[in-house]
Amino acid sequence: MDLGKKVIFVLVLVVCELGWAKGNVVFEVKHKFGARGERSLSALRAHDHRRHARMLAAIDLPLGGKGRAGDSSLFYTKIGIGTPSKDYHLQVDTGSDILWVNCAGCNNCPKDTKLGIKLATYDPKGSSTGTPVTCDQEFCTDVLKASYSDCSVGRLCEYSITYGDGSSTAGFFVKDSVHFNRASGDFQSTVLNGSVTFGCGAKQSGELGSSDESVDGIIGFGQNNSSLISQLASAKKVKKVFSHCLDGKNGGGIFAIGEVVQPKYASTPLVPDMPHYNVIMKAVEVGGDVLELPTDIFDAGDNRGTIIDSGTTLAYLPDEVLRPMMKKIMARQPDVKLHTLEEQFTCFPYKGNVDDGFPVVTFHFEDSLSLSVYPHDYLFAVDDDQCFGWMNSGLQTKDGKELTLLGDVALSNRLVVYDLENQSIGWTDYNCSSSIKVKDEQSGKVFSVGAHNISAASINSFVTSKILTLLLFMAILCNLM
Repeated sequence: MDLGKKVIFVLVLVVCELGWAKGNVVFEVKHKFGARGERSLSALRAHDHRRHARMLAAIDLPLGGKGRAGDSSLFYTKIGIGTPSKDYHLQVDTGSDILWVNCAGCNNCPKDTKLGIKLATYDPKGSSTGTPVTCDQEFCTDVLKASYSDCSVGRLCEYSITYGDGSSTAGFFVKDSVHFNRASGDFQSTVLNGSVTFGCGAKQSGELGSSDESVDGIIGFGQNNSSLISQLASAKKVKKVFSHCLDGKNGGGIFAIGEVVQPKYASTPLVPDMPHYNVIMKAVEVGGDVLELPTDIFDAGDNRGTIIDSGTTLAYLPDEVLRPMMKKIMARQPDVKLHTLEEQFTCFPYKGNVDDGFPVVTFHFEDSLSLSVYPHDYLFAVDDDQCFGWMNSGLQTKDGKELTLLGDVALSNRLVVYDLENQSIGWTDYNCSSSIKVKDEQSGKVFSVGAHNISAASINSFVTSKILTLLLFMAILCNLM
């Protein structure tokens, strides 16, 4: 495989007793935005706004499903589906719970995009291995827990999701062969096939039908039973653990599913029964000084804790946290004159080394886990200015409490591990342009998987300026279904 022309996304899954030849699966993944110096502040904020409108909304699954919001993620991957195989570009999303693709003949599906990719639609009748999922089958009755008062033999298992920004997707579920690249050794791959149940989108509206950043669908890594990772785990074929390492400087990284052997990391518990990945924040420290904050500031009513979300670019904090935090930060530079850029970003002229001139911000979590965010992470260079990646939350629960959400500003340049089996999340500072080691559960062997950036020669000028590439590796040791 020519790694100079492909961005590879490798998953490590656990051993099962029958099925595929045992090995690893590799996806191609790209990022919708360029490196930090190439990103428009307004584009980042607009992306986050659209994402939050979706992720904070209640999903409408009228047939009884309890999936989460399918929000727009920064990353998208290319996988093959059907027989013969056809390529589809899907958003990689930790906040949604189903895999779905636009269906042939669908109403208001996007026909073009500015991401430099060719859009495609899935035709169940065009695949010899594709079969519809009906309302009386296990996936519909037990996984989605859909309740049909008039379920009849042969009736399709349907889905309908409405997001807070007004966009929606609706369709039906199918089961078909999905084609992955298998990592057969350190940085080596061959082809593997398996069956997956996913949504066939028959009707789209809003951003899902008309966005300049349209892709062919979404691949969700959420916690609900309908997500890809949950389907595999419930069949006792995967380890329900995934991780990402986003290189904030070079625009590459790693995204893996499975046990990470190296580097080592510390963890904090996930808040139970939350629709997203929430953890309990205890304190905020700026340059060694702990802020005096209300004791219940991070207990946001029905949505307790702090949301960890790699699909969001910036960091969003309640006003009662943001104001004293900014005051402490700027106390290091009392002569700096702040101004507002694009009517929302706090910026200032600065030509020195930001790491020398500004303090580290450290968030403290339950079980003594801390997350240190350095000035080069939370400040963005815009011409001669530096602009803060901290934003006032403005994200509120039903009872009016402001949410806390940490995006790429806080998560870049560290390995973040989501362990759903043990209901914890952990991280450690790491060089995301290097490699990590993952374990083959059956043989006990350890594989090295690493990050790469796509070759500029393989993409057009728009993608060169707008798409940040990410190499994601996963190892899989059994058949998918």
